Amino acid sequence: MASLQFHGNVDADIRYEVDLDPARESNLFRLLMGLQLAMGMKPSPRLPKWWPKWLKLVGNLLAKAYCAMVIFTSLHLGVLFTKTTLDVLPTGELQAITDALTMTIIYFFTGYGTIYWCVRSRRLLAYMEHISRDYRHHSLAGVTFVSSHASFTKSRNFTTVWIMACLLGVISWGVSPLILGIRMLPLQCWYPFDALAPITYSAVYATQLFGQILVGVTYGFGGSLFVTLSLLLLGQFDVLYCSLKNLDAHAKLLAGESVNSLSMLQNELLLKDSSRELNQYAVLQEHPTDLLMMCSRRKYPERGNVFHSALVECVRLHRFILHCAVELENLFSPYCLVKSLQITFQLCLLVFVGVSGTRVVLRIVNQLQYLGLTLFELLMFTYCGELLSRHSIRSGDAFWRGAWWKHAHLIRQDILIFLVNSRRAVHVSAGKFYVMDVNRLRSVITQAFSFLTLLQKLAAKKAEPNL
Repeated sequence: MASLQFHGNVDADIRYEVDLDPARESNLFRLLMGLQLAMGMKPSPRLPKWWPKWLKLVGNLLAKAYCAMVIFTSLHLGVLFTKTTLDVLPTGELQAITDALTMTIIYFFTGYGTIYWCVRSRRLLAYMEHISRDYRHHSLAGVTFVSSHASFTKSRNFTTVWIMACLLGVISWGVSPLILGIRMLPLQCWYPFDALAPITYSAVYATQLFGQILVGVTYGFGGSLFVTLSLLLLGQFDVLYCSLKNLDAHAKLLAGESVNSLSMLQNELLLKDSSRELNQYAVLQEHPTDLLMMCSRRKYPERGNVFHSALVECVRLHRFILHCAVELENLFSPYCLVKSLQITFQLCLLVFVGVSGTRVVLRIVNQLQYLGLTLFELLMFTYCGELLSRHSIRSGDAFWRGAWWKHAHLIRQDILIFLVNSRRAVHVSAGKFYVMDVNRLRSVITQAFSFLTLLQKLAAKKAEPNL
């Protein structure tokens, strides 16, 4: 048993336990990659190598044509709602204006999101493959362990639920005329022809329904991708912290320490729930190692060399996490800037329409769905950003949980360098202007309700002459 195999790299699928430590996943982003391809956000898909050249050419052309159709669908609906907004502005009816303006913002952001991920598709694919190839499956061999498979399971489940929630919200709006049994379009916008005519009605309805599906998938994809990457990075931080905590135990385990001595150390590190330190790990759960199984498979290298090699492996893992965090910031910084602006205006308009609009049951339900999804999306970006910022600077705390000082004379310089670098916090910003954290959550909600107050005052002024 090599000392560093228990990080679970590609050539080794060694596991602590079958149930608590499932096999390594070869692709952590299979669901998101399939969703990206299905909804026209990957103009250059990776086609099977055994396809002939002419078939690959046709496949690439079809993928680009499909992406262009998706982008056109979103943008042309945005243009139509812009025309609708301009038409209702002279009337001064705030409800009609805010309705049209809300849908204009939604569809233009859908077009922006689709174009953004199309442009970044190759870089995003390389980033996903890098994480899937080099992530650590579980912590270093010691008396306790964590498995990063739990972060993968949580991210996959979240993606499934969030995409379904987004689709349910937009499709229920799209099929509302069918539910009511009336001949009308789900989206009330201007057309240069009679959209309700028998010849055009079915085509326009299908286009609007497809546009609604695009809205749900585009909104769901961006949020799911950010949460998935955040959970995976938090899981890697947990793997690092458990490995740092077990550095001394790792050295003793591979140096031939007895099972009784290791059991005593295990009881010290893995305390009961009542006395255990809270929030050591963000997403993973710590488990005791099967010491009998470990001791039966170990080798006996020098203790000093093992401890130093384990620390070097932890440093490599820390550098891997920081590199992934920098790339996460580069990928999402422009997206989060536009997203935060869009959420601010959309939240304000949705609340205003909900407060001042007509009291139709189906309309209220649809408005509440949009409002709930918008608020939760804002919470996703800011809360995950806050977790990454706070959890990324706890390497020093994890280091002090293990008895590393017994080996300090062997790694004095390495420890100092590592502790200095461990204070580098991970931040995800919006266009490099502000950090996506709970302060941004409070700021967006405050700004949205400031705009809401302004709209309500305008509505009150308009109603005064009619009294």
